[in-house]
Amino acid sequence: MNQFLGRFPQTRMRRMRRDDFSRRLLREHRLSADDLILPLFVRTGKGRDAIAAMPGVDRLGLAEVAGAAERAARAGLPAVALFPAPDASCKTPDGAAACDPDGVLAQAIAAIKRAVPELGVIADVALDPYTTHGQDGVLDAQGRVDNDATVAVLCRQAQVQAAAGADVVAPSDMMDGRVGAIRAALDAAGHPEVRILAYAAKYASAYYGPFREAVGSAAALRGDKRGYQMDPANTDEALREVALDLDEGADMVMVKPGLPYLDVVRRVRETFGAPTFVYQVSGEYAMLKAAAAQGWLDERACQLEALLACKRAGAHAVLTYAALDAARWLSE
Repeated sequence: MNQFLGRFPQTRMRRMRRDDFSRRLLREHRLSADDLILPLFVRTGKGRDAIAAMPGVDRLGLAEVAGAAERAARAGLPAVALFPAPDASCKTPDGAAACDPDGVLAQAIAAIKRAVPELGVIADVALDPYTTHGQDGVLDAQGRVDNDATVAVLCRQAQVQAAAGADVVAPSDMMDGRVGAIRAALDAAGHPEVRILAYAAKYASAYYGPFREAVGSAAALRGDKRGYQMDPANTDEALREVALDLDEGADMVMVKPGLPYLDVVRRVRETFGAPTFVYQVSGEYAMLKAAAAQGWLDERACQLEALLACKRAGAHAVLTYAALDAARWLSE
């Protein structure tokens, strides 16, 4: 910072805050539709299925998910992120349905690419929606997630998604070594152009509850995920995770959740300068919605402030369930 700080009364900071024109001239960070990615939940079958814990968010059938993608494109959003909500009949201990080329996520990717080919499609790479135990991987004989066996399945899942037309695959599982393995698998399958968005610093957070309801893993979850997701107390560890993922070929890295971890976003952006995304997760969205429904806060003002805070911390983009609302508010 410049050593000249000024002093009162010669320097009056309020002078530049007085009018709209001068506030706009000095604004350091800006939020636009270009910064927002809309998560979409894709269900087996047709129609919409409301998610009680996430007002305004539904599980969508294939026709409905294509329509939602078209609305996102018209709103100026650059991409959508897809998460599967398969029927219970698709779930097995090994999550094999994750690799089905005719599965719900592969069909959704293809449907969106037919409807709006210019819209970026980010596909979630993880097994928890497909496992009967709700964990993000294959379990060993002791009931623990087997890292290397899981990575082998994730590689096949990523290849299926790339073949369906995904522009970006996003491993959200937090297995060690999966980014390098997925990069090699994609290249070997003829998909060197498909990008990897690594959930590099994904914390074992209490804010994921509504999401787990949405994908149907909450009721099935046995135990917790602290054996592979990060301890909320740690930040140095996040930098090691990001460094490893970038070294293995990640094109973008993710910090998840959002507002409670903006210090991590700042450290990642300043340390690496790599494309840094943040996820405003389901619990954050649900809290704002619930408080607004009670009249305790202004949803529009608080949501835009929260998203701007993500940008201010250094995020290049934000995954948010409020993306369509925020894009509309920003255009008004």
